[in-house]
Amino acid sequence: MPESSARAGRVFLVMVDDSAEVRAAMRFACCRARHTGGRVALLRVIEPTEAQDFVTIGDLMRAEARQEAEDLLQELAAQVNEMSGQLPVLYVREGIPRDELLRLIAEEPDISVLVLAAAPGPRGPGPLVTALTGKLCGMIRVPLTIVPAGLGDDGIDAIA
Repeated sequence: MPESSARAGRVFLVMVDDSAEVRAAMRFACCRARHTGGRVALLRVIEPTEAQDFVTIGDLMRAEARQEAEDLLQELAAQVNEMSGQLPVLYVREGIPRDELLRLIAEEPDISVLVLAAAPGPRGPGPLVTALTGKLCGMIRVPLTIVPAGLGDDGIDAIA
């Protein structure tokens, strides 16, 4: 369980998915946490598997997806520890990523900032950034920081 806000300072939440821009969001969150005495939290959401004819196959697929999520978070936790000086808070949830993200923010009062990175290219910043800066903007209780696409490590370090 995460420490209370009074002891932990700000908690910068990063949504971990398979996109390349996650690294930029994580670096920004780590820099901000290091500079403000805060902490980083990582959320990985396992998307529901398609309906299976056999329950055991679905259970096995869920267990494998959870293990992969936990392995990825452990790998990223080591990077966060190196960049921020602290181990992050780790969350694994199953469901629709956007819905689970909103639910976690609503449930965890220690989370104080959501950090996402925009995807580069003509297809837009990504579905989560698009949703949270559009219709869902009023549904999150914390500030949203969007790291611009193409901002390299030096640029992130300079502004964080």
